[in-house]
Order: sequence, then C-alpha cells, then structure tokens
Amino acid sequence: MAPEQHRLFDDLEGHEQVVVCSDPRSGLRALIAIHSTARGPALGGTRFHAYPSDADALRDVLNLARGMSYKAAMAGLDLGGGKAVIIGDPLTDKTPELLRAYGRFVQSLNGRYYTACDVGTYSEDMDVIAEECRFVTGRTVAHGGAGDSSVLTAYGVFQGMRAAAEVTWGAPSLAGRTVGVAGVGKVGHHLVEHLLEDGAEVVVSDVYAPAVERVLEAHPEVRAVADTDALVAAPLDVYSPCALGDALTDDVVAILQARVVCGAANNQLAHPGVEKQLADRGILYAPDYVVNAGGLIQVADELHGFDFERARERAALILDTTREVFALAGSEGVPPVVAADRIAEQRMADAARADGDRGIWLPS
Repeated sequence: MAPEQHRLFDDLEGHEQVVVCSDPRSGLRALIAIHSTARGPALGGTRFHAYPSDADALRDVLNLARGMSYKAAMAGLDLGGGKAVIIGDPLTDKTPELLRAYGRFVQSLNGRYYTACDVGTYSEDMDVIAEECRFVTGRTVAHGGAGDSSVLTAYGVFQGMRAAAEVTWGAPSLAGRTVGVAGVGKVGHHLVEHLLEDGAEVVVSDVYAPAVERVLEAHPEVRAVADTDALVAAPLDVYSPCALGDALTDDVVAILQARVVCGAANNQLAHPGVEKQLADRGILYAPDYVVNAGGLIQVADELHGFDFERARERAALILDTTREVFALAGSEGVPPVVAADRIAEQRMADAARADGDRGIWLPS
C-alpha cells in the first residue's frame, strides 16, 4: 500500500490538488489540476480534447497546470496555476448539459480554481459554464467578459518574438524576416496579422485546412506548406509553434533551420534536455509560458472589471520580461527556459514565505 501511494504522489509532481470529475448523465469526464496557489487562486483554461487515453489526459493537465503557475508568476499576477481537461471530441461530445455539469465541479472548489477558454472551448462555452459557477473568466463581451483571450495571447507572443529578434539580429523587429507559424487557429491567425504589419514574410501550416484557407483568403501574400514537417524544414528565420504541445522533439530540433523559436503553444519542449539541444545548435528559444501569457493577463483582468487597454498595456510588458529572461540566461550561461524557471520559482517561493504557514490559497 505504501509504495503504491508513494508512486501516486510522485506522478502528481508536487501539484496541490487533482480533481476527477465524472457525471454519467451528461457524459462528462474531466480532470482539474491545481499546481500552486502560493501567489493566489489558480487560474487556467479548460481544454476539450479527445485524448488517446486517460493517462495522456492526466499527463497533459498536470503539465499545463504547472505551466500556468510559472506563467502567472512571470506575468507578475497575484494568481496561481491550474488547468482542466474535458475528455472527448468537442465537435460531437460538447453539450450545454455537459458544460453545466463541469461548471458545478468548478464551483465546488469554491474559488481555488478559476476556469477560462483553451483548445476546444470558447467564450460562449464559458457563458454556459457560468450558469452553474461563479469562478469563470473569458466570458463573452455581452456578458461582461474579456471575450476571446487569443487576441492578447497573440499580441504577447509577438512582443516576445520582438525581444528574441533584438537578441539575435540587433533590433526588436521582424521586418524582412521569414516566420513560420504552425497552427493558425484561435491564436495563430492573430499572430500572422501582427507579423505582416511588422513587415515579416509569413509561411503557415495547419492540420485543419479551413484555418489555412481563412488566412490565405484574408492575406494572399502569406504562403502555406503541406504540413508541419515541411514548415520545420523550410528556410525560416523564426519558427512559431502555435498548436498543441511537444512541438520541439529531437527530430524537429535536428532539422530546424530557424535561429529563433517563439510560439503560443504550451509545453513545447517534448522532454527535458531539448532546451540544451536548441542552445547547442545556436537556436534561441523564447520560453512558451513567458511569451504566451497575454491570454492569462486578458482573462485575469476580467476579475477586476475588464478593461482591454489596461490588459493590453500589461501584455506589452512581455517584451521586457522576455528581455529579462534572455539577459539572465546570458549572464548565467544557461538556456532561457532555465533562467525563466529560476525567476518564476523565486517569485513563488517568496510568495509562499510571505503567506506564513499556509503556502496555499484558501477562500476567505
């Protein structure tokens, strides 16, 4: 009994709380993971995805929740990190009944976890969840919410990319650079617009053909390639993964021609050690949870009465935060992701010490 229990807690990787949500009547099968509330209540989106197995869903929600803790700390927010996954195909399994059942589980946590949009969920879904739950952000503008958080996610990634361009080429601009965007869905298509406005040449790919067609129709100057493999092998200056995680595998790093990697996808490094492979090849990696924090900033602002310009100004600071990470990485001779981890972990540790004996956030 004891050894099995030990393995269980090892698998949970130091997360404060993991909740299994099951509602047979609606078909809901979901997981909520709270990684850290040292800095405040956990906030993170709800991903609706058809995972190959429950183990894959658990791995993803744990990784995503941990990333949210680091993201909130790097963004300077008084929030912790959490995430949820609903297991299923959002195109066929998502129903109002299922979303409301999920909302009841979030409500049962009494504010330790705030949910928002993620892959497979939208602001309209948050409105449905809010019928059963007070702890929802990213709602539609019509319901007083911040709306689609992908807007400032893309804006923050663009700011992080400017910082990477400054380190690599001497100026915070992508003008004249070729940027490959893998995934032009909710975030990627906004990022494409920022890049074009800055004077970049853009190449795109996406597994969902209509997403590519939408970009090409709006911007005929954009080029498309058959798939991500073709994009990775293309002569790029910047590679921007904006789909699901694990984008940077050993094989990808081995053939990648870009000098900068900066994208919106969470958990881009397929395994520990990839960050060193990138550094060894002279590829500058902008840590994903640093540059993609704009969406979190956007929905977090909703908790105080949403003001888009205020949130946009805060997301613009991602430029300076990314510069800080690159500077620390250079001074300490470590990859940028190691430098970012050190900054985030110090901020969480400082908050835990300031909280005295608790170290976790509890409802008032």
